[in-house]
Amino acid sequence: MRASRIGSVGAALLGMAVLATSALAQQAPQPPQFPNMTFFILGAPGPDGANLGGLEGADKHCQTLGARAGAGAKTWRAYLSTQAADGRPAVNARERIGKGPWVNATGVQVASDVDALHDPDRNVINTDTGLTESGRKVPSRVFIVNQHDVLTGSNTDGRAFSPGKDMTCGNWTKGGAEGAAMVGHHDRMGLRDDAPSRSWNTAHPSRGCDMPSLRSSGGGGLIYCFAAN
Repeated sequence: MRASRIGSVGAALLGMAVLATSALAQQAPQPPQFPNMTFFILGAPGPDGANLGGLEGADKHCQTLGARAGAGAKTWRAYLSTQAADGRPAVNARERIGKGPWVNATGVQVASDVDALHDPDRNVINTDTGLTESGRKVPSRVFIVNQHDVLTGSNTDGRAFSPGKDMTCGNWTKGGAEGAAMVGHHDRMGLRDDAPSRSWNTAHPSRGCDMPSLRSSGGGGLIYCFAAN
């Protein structure tokens, strides 16, 4: 009889625990959903600086965060170039992101097509429009913490650099102090009022490939993500 009572109490407690867990799961807030978004800057960097696992790993990161924001039906691509190496040809960022137009989480168009994206007078990526997948602003030079350096490995036209000098952190496989990657300023601001400082994709090389090196010049291992379809 006593064992039966203990069993009944245990079953009741287990049932209450299951109900409590279910209630908590239902109360968990859902991330903001932006199904029409076709452009964002990563709201969370990868775990190893500029070592993104190559283009495949970078694309996967974009896809994961895009899906979390309700835009997983789109094919997301990282705006990154790779340099020719080991018999493999270079890959140009501009040729892997689709045709546009691209809009951010709030529906603001940042560029109508690939040519407009690479025209400094027509591209409107800046502090107010360069939003994350959750619609937040990325810290820029006007913030206490600056993360305006965005990894691109690309020249102003969105193409890869010639092989020889590392401008892609080993084609996005290096996460140490060695190497460098070209970055852009999403806020279009820098130490000087010149074209590189105002460039969203070709501002200056990073000081290394690990997170401390990226942070030292105002970065955080972030990348641009574009919907290719």
